[in-house]
Amino acid sequence: MNIAARMAQIAPFHVMELMARAEALEAEGKSIVHLEVGEPDFATAGPILEAAQRFLTGGHVHYTAALGLSQLREAISGFYQTRYGLDIPAARIVVTAGASGALLLALGVLVNPGDEWLLPDPGYPCNRHFVRLLEGKPVSLPVAAASNYQPTTAQLAASWTTRTRGLLVASPANPTGTLLHPDTMAALAEAVAARGGTLLVDEIYHGLTYGVDACSALAISDEVFVINSFSKYFGMTGWRLGWLVAPQQYVREIEKLAQNLYIAPSTVAQHAALAAFQPETMRIFEARRHEFSLRRDILLPGLRKLGFAVAAEPHGAFYVYAASNALAEDSFALAERLLTEAGVAATPGIDFGSNAPQRHMRFAYTVNRSQIEEGLARMAEFLSSR
Repeated sequence: MNIAARMAQIAPFHVMELMARAEALEAEGKSIVHLEVGEPDFATAGPILEAAQRFLTGGHVHYTAALGLSQLREAISGFYQTRYGLDIPAARIVVTAGASGALLLALGVLVNPGDEWLLPDPGYPCNRHFVRLLEGKPVSLPVAAASNYQPTTAQLAASWTTRTRGLLVASPANPTGTLLHPDTMAALAEAVAARGGTLLVDEIYHGLTYGVDACSALAISDEVFVINSFSKYFGMTGWRLGWLVAPQQYVREIEKLAQNLYIAPSTVAQHAALAAFQPETMRIFEARRHEFSLRRDILLPGLRKLGFAVAAEPHGAFYVYAASNALAEDSFALAERLLTEAGVAATPGIDFGSNAPQRHMRFAYTVNRSQIEEGLARMAEFLSSR
């Protein structure tokens, strides 16, 4: 069997395997509270479904341009003007096959074999794996609660080498739910640019913030790459649609890569997404954001009461990243027992990097409030009976 050597450095996505185990237990009749998955539980908003149905009725489901449907690129441009007061030309916007497709396109035009890219640890696992897939070298920046689980300019300066080509950050971040302060974002952008590098910012959880507003990196510089998605705030996970905003000089190269990788994003998903920016649809999303805030306000204190430590409060996304070392030495083993003995699925830190993963767990508040309360009750019973 001839497997490429790079595969030895690409780890499985443990949360997906955990979900599969949880589903297998459910198939056997066991009740599981799902606090592991980063997928909103809400159905696709009605106006989006209606737009898809109207489009399908016509029967003309053909390819779009590789850069995406022109009307959707214009709609996204208008969204940046309305939401952020930013003038982002549609010509710089690339509609993609999910945010993962956007990340692959961005890194595909930026990474040469041997290039180093700096990434916060803990962080979303696919980021480092995509860098490795393209024969680059992901370099972890261990981040902690003291810096809100975000990198600092001092870390960047200490880790930058002659082989470093860029920094990839997320705000709000997965798994921590923390945001970069606008001043920190600006300082990082300046530090990267001063070294001739590229800043790539994952903004897929924009819109899902609580008590604060997220600053887009596009307000700071036209030379950054920004990834966004219809999956999280817009609740279109299974539609597999995202977008990339790139500096104008890169768009042609991105277009060539998109043509070769997947020809075009889903045509049905693009026509459906046109309805996402309508005022009535945005009201649905804002109501859902309020519901996420209520869920967060149950889960966060509930975890602390159980003995999980949360040193940096999450103000975005729908995750709580909690230290579990006061309860167990190994978060992976704890996650196994919580699943099989308590019927609660949560994600151990192993998915998110090498920065003390055995001491941390991620809990997602993507189920309704009664399920969160049930999960907390089950964990309390399990922890008290050990």
